[in-house]
Amino acid sequence: MNQFAKYALLPIAALQFLIPALPSTLGIGENVGEAARADTVGFPPEQPIGAMFSIWGVIFALYLVFAVYAARKNDDLVQRLAGPLALAGAANVAWMLAAQSLQNSDLNFALLWPVAAGAWWSARRFDAMRDRVSGVVSKIADAVTGLLSGWITVAIAISVPLLIRRLTELGASDLPWQMLWITLGVAALGAFTFSNRISRSLWFFAAAGWGLLGIVLNNWIVTEMHWLAIATGLVALLIVYVRLSRGARGAVSAKLRD
Repeated sequence: MNQFAKYALLPIAALQFLIPALPSTLGIGENVGEAARADTVGFPPEQPIGAMFSIWGVIFALYLVFAVYAARKNDDLVQRLAGPLALAGAANVAWMLAAQSLQNSDLNFALLWPVAAGAWWSARRFDAMRDRVSGVVSKIADAVTGLLSGWITVAIAISVPLLIRRLTELGASDLPWQMLWITLGVAALGAFTFSNRISRSLWFFAAAGWGLLGIVLNNWIVTEMHWLAIATGLVALLIVYVRLSRGARGAVSAKLRD
């Protein structure tokens, strides 16, 4: 299974770059951002501005570098991470295809979870061996697992209100504070769980902070709901402060083994 996964990483990495280009190059489907907001009119205040989604390019590039390394090596790092990263990448490919072509919000939301499962699994596995590996590739592995875990947590956090809005037929500007607190609550719970049960990686908080900054900018510039922007900024600072001041137990201290 590990041998299959390690060779699957490279085509998966290529697909992650190619699929988002299908709408603009071949006219197949529509851009993910447009499809994701198809059920709402306007721009909900709990969403980051579009520019923040550029972090996917960084994640995809790191994933590609690790995939190239995995195709050439078969060390313990590759053996441990190939499986969960292949799961996360394949699920992400499926999510992008569904979001661009099928425009089914329920399916889109469901497909985020296997991406998160693979990302957190890979982050946990890396953290369990963090003290035994070194070098550039280990830093890349730390970055890709941490960034992917943090960003997919943000993706789930901002998707929960979208799902609620669709199911209840609420508009984009309805119940802004309630929807914002749902988003921030999911993100904060994810950050607490990740640092105390999954990994000590700071890359998770870099990605999560980037996503929350996008919500701040949305409410400061686009919606002009400045108090929502301030509240989001304070929660983001609190999440980072708790992590930096109290540290993290991660996989090792939680005695998680697989």
